[in-house]
Amino acid sequence: MKILHVVPGIEAATGGPGRIAASLCNSITQMGFEVDIATTKDPLQRYELIDTDAGKSNLLFFERWQHETYAFSRPLKNWLTTNIKNYDVVHIHSVFNYPTYIAAELAIKNKVPYVIAPHGMLEPWAFAYRAWKKRFFYDFAVKKALKNAQAIHATSSPETNNIKSLGVHRNLVFIPNGVKSEEFDSLPSREIFYQQFPQLRDKKLIVFLARIDPKKGLDLLASAFTRVKQLFPNSHLVIIGSTTTSNTQYLDSVKQYFARANCLDNITFTGMLTGEIKLSALAAASIYVSPSYSEGFSVSVLEGMAAGLPCVITTGCNFPEAENAQAVRVVNINADDIANGLIWCLQHPEEAKKLGDRGRKFILDNYTWHRLAEKMGKVYSQLIK
Repeated sequence: MKILHVVPGIEAATGGPGRIAASLCNSITQMGFEVDIATTKDPLQRYELIDTDAGKSNLLFFERWQHETYAFSRPLKNWLTTNIKNYDVVHIHSVFNYPTYIAAELAIKNKVPYVIAPHGMLEPWAFAYRAWKKRFFYDFAVKKALKNAQAIHATSSPETNNIKSLGVHRNLVFIPNGVKSEEFDSLPSREIFYQQFPQLRDKKLIVFLARIDPKKGLDLLASAFTRVKQLFPNSHLVIIGSTTTSNTQYLDSVKQYFARANCLDNITFTGMLTGEIKLSALAAASIYVSPSYSEGFSVSVLEGMAAGLPCVITTGCNFPEAENAQAVRVVNINADDIANGLIWCLQHPEEAKKLGDRGRKFILDNYTWHRLAEKMGKVYSQLIK
């Protein structure tokens, strides 16, 4: 069976969908599916590609306009026009961009069944952010793409309900994201991280691991962390991530949040870390935090849990299953509750360790890519019966 995945971009700075697609494709190819990934690339090559191995998938890059937000690419359109009919199923990742629109249009025209995964972009907070542009694009393209999809791939149970609230009730499939279990069998030495950041060696590290973006709640984290450092002066916040070139000024805003909270000296911005040093940073950390306003289903949260860290996440992270399993500490989306969650972990280290141990087991038992790819493979097979 030939599967085509269409992704706006797979650079590290462009967020989760590309990374998720590559990880999923890696596992799907091991099941015997033939997989191609069609994506766009920056003409100036300003971005580092994701660190996720796409396995035996064939990566096809098509140049886009320099502004990556909508990923407009005439070469991608031309290639899809000629080749989309050669695939059994098309899996479209993300919405509110040109590749989503053109892939759905051409799949419909050529009667090729397709799956579309919004990856949290239809969540209430995300939809309301820059709402007029998204409402126009939704009415122009996304509504039709959802209506005609043979399957709509939701990655969390709350996302399923939020898609239904838009009037879409048919063909919803809930398959979450995962982690590569082999990466977490044994984490690399924390010394790898300390060699690059020796000033952090004796600190109590709280790690934020995500793209630096308004929806990630760093304004809330600044207010929360100033309370934490007052009680635990040796605590230090490590912000691992980068912005896109269209949003570089937001990093300056984030630094101002922490400066106004009088805790900028207790923050280290590492930029994007990938591969071994990212895993080493998790090994060096004491706590993982995700203060997000909105997520589809965060792979970074899964990684923090798989690393055995006690994780403090907001309700916006869309992970009620982990909360029900007592595998994570879920707090409301405000600075006080985020602070209280972090302070609890530091005040109760033994209980926090047990929380981290439960989280690790929960993820490795239920959220590995191999397990989830099997579910997706069944969806593909059903679509061509």
